[in-house]
Amino acid sequence: MTLKEILLKAEKPARYSGGEVNTPDMKKPCDVRFCICMPDLYEVGMSNLGLKILYHVLNEQEGTVCERAFAPALDFRALLKENGLPLMSLETKKPLKEFDMIGFSVQYEMLYTGVLYVLEAAGIPFRAADRSEDDPVICGGGPSAINPEPIADFFDLFMVGEGENQIVELTELYKKCKKQGKTKAEFLALAESIEGVYVPSLNTPTNRKTVKKAVVRNFDACYYPTAQLMPTLEVVHDRAMLELYRGCQNGCRFCQAGYYYRPIRYRSAKTAEKLFLSLIKETGYDEISLGSLSTGDYPYLEELLAAIKPVAAKARVNLALPSLRLDSFKKEYAESSRKSSLTFAPEAGTQRLRNVINKNVTEDDIRSGLSAAFDQGYNSVKLYFMMGLPTETDEDLIGIADLVRFIRSLYYESHRGAINISVSCSVFIPKPGTPFQWEAQIDIPEMRRRQFLLKDEIRKIKGASFHYHDRETSELEAIFARGDRALSDLIELAYKKGAMFDSWTEHFHYEIWEEAMAELKIDKQKYLGAQPLDKPLPWEFIDIGVTRNYLLKEREKAYRAETTKGCDKGCQGCGAMSFAPCDEVAR
Repeated sequence: MTLKEILLKAEKPARYSGGEVNTPDMKKPCDVRFCICMPDLYEVGMSNLGLKILYHVLNEQEGTVCERAFAPALDFRALLKENGLPLMSLETKKPLKEFDMIGFSVQYEMLYTGVLYVLEAAGIPFRAADRSEDDPVICGGGPSAINPEPIADFFDLFMVGEGENQIVELTELYKKCKKQGKTKAEFLALAESIEGVYVPSLNTPTNRKTVKKAVVRNFDACYYPTAQLMPTLEVVHDRAMLELYRGCQNGCRFCQAGYYYRPIRYRSAKTAEKLFLSLIKETGYDEISLGSLSTGDYPYLEELLAAIKPVAAKARVNLALPSLRLDSFKKEYAESSRKSSLTFAPEAGTQRLRNVINKNVTEDDIRSGLSAAFDQGYNSVKLYFMMGLPTETDEDLIGIADLVRFIRSLYYESHRGAINISVSCSVFIPKPGTPFQWEAQIDIPEMRRRQFLLKDEIRKIKGASFHYHDRETSELEAIFARGDRALSDLIELAYKKGAMFDSWTEHFHYEIWEEAMAELKIDKQKYLGAQPLDKPLPWEFIDIGVTRNYLLKEREKAYRAETTKGCDKGCQGCGAMSFAPCDEVAR
């Protein structure tokens, strides 16, 4: 059966066909062929901004061609297997095994088995130690690189931090080594000198070099693709995104991204406007999202909106403003967005617990922010919370229901018609690189008790709905988040027993993981319980800029329910400015 015949039998052939508008020149002369891959379905991978940036930045380089691959859905994987075909790239249908380098974008822990799934479909051995000179160099990157140890045995190298400049330097080094006939081991030894590159085979858990994350120092001049690929089917986030800045000034103590992407670096309003105009011209999207970790904190947002709103209206392009904080929400922002639902994340139901986690949002902020939204015609609100946060009590959980009641009464003070309030509550997961990286996670029975307690409270409120995250998935994510190299064996065994697509509810089977943990005699409490404050943690050889001492001080303040001012109020001395000047402070 030919590949064309196989595609016609697939559930969604467009996932594998390629040929998107704005595809770069795949036939140009090249010395290195790189395949960038997210180990999830096309619809998920094509929504990822980081993947888009690195794909286009590589294709801009002379002598480099970058193609893409995603995890094939189970039906297409079966068709490939039946016909003895390996997984291929989307652009030229080149087998992944024939590329020089493959870069996996590992966005979250539940994708770990996806890496093995893709490697197996490509006919590439799982472990770096088992691969030959003829196999591609397997690179890892993305947010999970903050703790690469659970998957270290599967990768030749990791790119820690921001990859725009790092990946160019890495591929240029590979070209030189290839021309000089150097071995893979020789290349890896040289690659380790590049900022942010970690080579597991050259480091052991007891003898490791410090790896300083890569940082783009001049963000305003940083490369950004505007002729972005147009997906051939609807994807999860079916819109263009304009990244306004990196980092976050707020310092929420549970938030890994807020610390990992420090220091704060902005694009100027002029640069952002220029990129926005190019996105309209070079893509066919009817929506452009102005993105960042906290869009409302972008200091030039009002200036930018004033410049681009008339252009967007003329082009019939909707402006989306995600990641708005209640204390930064303004009437002008509501006017800029489509009148669907607004999303906010108070995270905790009481002011005491919001102080513990340093979520500097008060009831007055909630009142003013939502009043502005309601006055603009919004009558649907999505609220995100966490349960299981350090020091949380049942009173804090009941406080979530009380906050929903407050919002409902606020709406009816001056508005008619029904209001819909959707409450989503995830389970707290202690993440590396945060002040809460030492905390314990509540166990599954306690998760269940708290979820049902809150569910019973929310169901009493008319117009409110409640959704909560899967308990077993939350536990496994916590195990991986603070894992060490011992978990590589667990991931491989669980995959061989049938674990795959773990981020998809219909495919996740926790009993497989429990069986594998029992077989390997892995004590999950080693990873789920409170971590010692006086010993190095498995990931602390990764230098993210924020110091251990600062994180410990923030943890102490959390237990006193003391808040820390945002970076916009002055430098708090976290250490990130040793990597690059923090624009918010320098401004």
